[in-house]
Amino acid sequence: MHDLRRQALESGKTVSRKARSKQASPTSSRPSSQPPSRAASRSRAVSRAGSEEDEAGNLSDETSFSTNSIDELLNGDASDPVTDAWRADLADRIQELLDRKRSSVQGREKCLATYGRILTAQYAEEDIRGKEAELVLAFLKSIKAETSERETILAIKALAMTVVTSPSDLIYEAVCGPLKRVISDSISVPTKVAAVHCLGTCTFFGGASDDEILDNMAYLLEIVASDGSFIDAQDEADPVVAALEEWGSLSTLIDDLADESEDAAEYFVDQLSSSDPGVQIAAGENIALLYEKSYRPLTDDDSGTEFGGGDIIADPDDVPGVPKLVKNYDVYRRTDVLKDTLSDLASLNTRRLSKKEQKAIRTNFADILDSVEYPTHGPRYQNAISQDTGKRYGSRMTVRIHKEGVMKIDKWWKLHRLQALRRVLQSGFVKHYEANPIVFESLPIMITNDRKASKEY
Repeated sequence: MHDLRRQALESGKTVSRKARSKQASPTSSRPSSQPPSRAASRSRAVSRAGSEEDEAGNLSDETSFSTNSIDELLNGDASDPVTDAWRADLADRIQELLDRKRSSVQGREKCLATYGRILTAQYAEEDIRGKEAELVLAFLKSIKAETSERETILAIKALAMTVVTSPSDLIYEAVCGPLKRVISDSISVPTKVAAVHCLGTCTFFGGASDDEILDNMAYLLEIVASDGSFIDAQDEADPVVAALEEWGSLSTLIDDLADESEDAAEYFVDQLSSSDPGVQIAAGENIALLYEKSYRPLTDDDSGTEFGGGDIIADPDDVPGVPKLVKNYDVYRRTDVLKDTLSDLASLNTRRLSKKEQKAIRTNFADILDSVEYPTHGPRYQNAISQDTGKRYGSRMTVRIHKEGVMKIDKWWKLHRLQALRRVLQSGFVKHYEANPIVFESLPIMITNDRKASKEY
């Protein structure tokens, strides 16, 4: 991590709440396109924050795959003091997990919770090395049995943490089928949501091939296109939000989305009319990512050099070393209509939503609209001129990594990966980013101490 941190590398996404009077299905060229997007009443305000119910309740933060709002997400993390006591505790919990003969539901819940908590707070690759296969089998027993909602979700969380801690090319093949069965068949919506997120994590880190990644992206898109009915979760926002988020994360692994963009964009634009803020924002972030990925660096073989011609764009300040970009393919046929929709959301004013929800929508969609118009602009892009440099501030979204410095999130692919990592690692993100090479390599961003030209969110 110490050497890697100095590298500056670049690589390179409910139910829809439509008005009940709207019945038109989203346009799609897929032969397996889903039925029309159905309207659904919004039973509650779905935030992107994970619930933190007490231990006596159904679910606690230990079972959550959600992140807080992006502003809260980007604050620094506090890590637990490092001691060696956790190693002995983890060894005991592993032994307990592998020996289920005399275990009770309550005992397994407590054991899984402790296991997940330790792997979140500490980088324990050495401690679980060689035991991954047995642990995965133990988690799958709890997942398949669904004896209690809490045990099932804790087992799903433990599986995700195991994959992130000690990735294996064999894990994806073992868990894909069982996770999809839970997503389709479970009667628990929180269990479906957890399984969708775990499927994304295991696809990302568990050895899935490019074809398997694309297959799962299509699977997630079916959930979005059907407003959750594809997995028997009609009128539920959270599974659709989860599918949108994991589609966005997995899409960062695919260099060329030309074949996937048209259908995906249709479904995401359709979800912008949802009355659920979480669905709208997740769909919008995927749209911004699609536009960002539709451009590639300009090469000597490309013809035409005029900025603003529609096919070639450049950094507004023409910064030396920052390449011009050329459009590789069209994301959406009616970008003009899309811009109008995004503009309306960026200036949303309604009594239907709380002030906090309205602010989140306006802030996020101002960024999304800007990136659709100017794909070189990342999240939180600011056109204001810095008095120190005489140049535009640009993307000012940063994450503080303790006293080491800040991580700049100036591309949508970086934001999608950051959010995916934070969903599974939560308060352990900084610890794993510093110690876990797999986590760092998935988001290899230069760490800098320069805070003059950036603002923490």
